[in-house]
Amino acid sequence: MIQAVLLSALPCVAIISCVPVSGQTGPRQRTREAARPAPPAGPTIWHDPGVVEKLDFVNGAGGAKLAPKPPFTFLEEDHGGTNPKIKIKDAAGRTWGVKWGSEVHSEVFASRLVWAAGYYVEAAYFVKSGKVEGVAGLTRAKKYVRSDGSFTNARFELKEKGVSKQTGKESWRWDSNPFVGTPELSGLKIVIMLTSNWDPKDQRDASDGSNTAIFTLKKTGAVRYVLTDWGATMGRWGGVLKREKWDCEGYSHQTRKFVTGVEGGMVRFGYDGKRAAEMRGGIKVSDVTWLLKYIGRISDAQIRSGLAASGATTEEVACFTSAMRERIDQLRRVAADAPRR
Repeated sequence: MIQAVLLSALPCVAIISCVPVSGQTGPRQRTREAARPAPPAGPTIWHDPGVVEKLDFVNGAGGAKLAPKPPFTFLEEDHGGTNPKIKIKDAAGRTWGVKWGSEVHSEVFASRLVWAAGYYVEAAYFVKSGKVEGVAGLTRAKKYVRSDGSFTNARFELKEKGVSKQTGKESWRWDSNPFVGTPELSGLKIVIMLTSNWDPKDQRDASDGSNTAIFTLKKTGAVRYVLTDWGATMGRWGGVLKREKWDCEGYSHQTRKFVTGVEGGMVRFGYDGKRAAEMRGGIKVSDVTWLLKYIGRISDAQIRSGLAASGATTEEVACFTSAMRERIDQLRRVAADAPRR
């Protein structure tokens, strides 16, 4: 992030020396103008992920530098959401949200895929085991954290400093945002269906916990539209009685109806979940072609390493890699069959 450089005003010997003559620019004024940060270009929902085939799927968006460093110190229990969570501080002084339960593996892996596609995610890591010092007064989380503070199989999500977050009623909605009709928004919808994310709630679901948010970087003023929760992924999409998280059997079974056809230049998908009609609707073949410039470059080796770093078993690594490759190949066939102009 670019930091603004603030120049302190120099003392004036005479009032007239501090007031530039109309139409003239003195060296001090030019220096001040050069030091001002460029104004934000406007809100974004996507950024170029760079050389996708070289991205580190083991450490994800945060890289190895930001990986959580023990010892961990307890701050408080987080009672929000459906899964047990606490907040801790690590040896580097960074604050983390630590989660247990059904979303641990899926959220960490999905964050790698979403990041590689160019969408904003919060740095997340799978920690197989560890210990938190000073734990006290736990309620839901005591099922996963022993009396001595030790734990296993946790998701650590970095609480980045200098970010203002608009959530709930102040978030955004899929049918009304600055990106409607763009490949970037359609691409995000495709990634949602690719990962079988059945819970893309938005501003209209604020009472149930919206999963859309607007992040503002305080130092630069940059505004990012983000889907913040990728836990309800890598399983079976569908209604309340059918959907699952981190279930490769269900994910593989539904892969055959990931893409169901193309009609009039519009791609049809078999996805079912919250806001399903909005996820499936309005996606053009050209949107698929655009997204493949990024996800089409992800290798099986990256997928496997990301799955293993998310805590997947050997069998799950093989199963998910095969199914995800088939889904990406379905998108390739859609793009390949598009009429040449």
